[in-house]
Amino acid sequence: MSFTFNFDVHAQSVAPGDGGGRDVIVKDKADTKHAAAAEHIKEALEHLPPSDPGGSLLADAVSETVRVGSLPPLLFLNETVLEKTASEREDEEEILSRTADERSDLISGVYEGGLKVWECTYDLLEWVDSDGETFGNKSILDLGCGAGLLGILALKRGASKVHFQDYNSTVIKQLTLPNVLLNCQEDEPEEDEGGSDSDEEGEGHKGPNDGEEGSGENPNEDLKDEATPAKKRRLTEPPQHSAPLLARCRFYSGDWTTFLALVLNDEPSPKYDIIFTCETIYNTAYYPALHHALQNLLAPDGLVYLATKAHYFGVGGGLHLFEQFVEQQGVFSLHHLWDVQDGLNRHVVGLRFKKAQPS
Repeated sequence: MSFTFNFDVHAQSVAPGDGGGRDVIVKDKADTKHAAAAEHIKEALEHLPPSDPGGSLLADAVSETVRVGSLPPLLFLNETVLEKTASEREDEEEILSRTADERSDLISGVYEGGLKVWECTYDLLEWVDSDGETFGNKSILDLGCGAGLLGILALKRGASKVHFQDYNSTVIKQLTLPNVLLNCQEDEPEEDEGGSDSDEEGEGHKGPNDGEEGSGENPNEDLKDEATPAKKRRLTEPPQHSAPLLARCRFYSGDWTTFLALVLNDEPSPKYDIIFTCETIYNTAYYPALHHALQNLLAPDGLVYLATKAHYFGVGGGLHLFEQFVEQQGVFSLHHLWDVQDGLNRHVVGLRFKKAQPS
């Protein structure tokens, strides 16, 4: 199935602010419509795992496996099967049927793309593999998680807690949670110095330190095609031994503003050592809420990993505009970790606080 971004948006620009308000400069009617969509409030909810892990959520599940270098294999539900069984799934938001009917991967303010595994997720997995990042005893947030592969990786490598957030509750309940259950079935977390799965055959990924510099080839692109992908398997019985790992996870839906308010009510409020976020800066109207969430949730010495395309055509956002916004706020320093020169340029960047933040 071929999808498109369902927007008619011209270039937008952002002005400095305190990070918590709406400070987007709107230039025309198309921008007004787009900014209004960004102001749509979707109340945050926490979603508890089912009492029977792997029962109904994984009934007749068909999973795929992605392998990147020395990283442990990651399982996720087959996208095509998810689409074909949409009418049989719980979907109060009706995003499963709407995305199919409108042939769109993005309906602003309604559905924000979480049902697909976007290519920048694979870029960030490759970067983590090449950089040797370990997660032992760290607190992780997968922000805009979608399938949740990055948070799942951290969980399998020994993170002390992993929180998953996506805009849509349907994504959390029908994709993220099942994917976590799939990956918990027989796994124990790896030791801090991870990478013990090096005997697994890789899928030929070229990471930042392999082959041509910045080649960014993505052999798993076929996983997103309609053709039958490799490494597809049907789950024949519910996962076992998922409780210990699952107990380290929490799952949230809602927009970033209400999500932030919800988690800050916890005592103590969470601070994350690492925040993953992929393909989340496509809309400049979302920058203030994203920046405000990062500023309030990142630990003082924490790191944000952001994977993004250089520009999102038809949507208006991209790395250059986000860099400008971050610089204007004066809170984070932004460093390029990997610039992928492959087709439409993609990037992996890191954000850290410029100065020590209060605990």
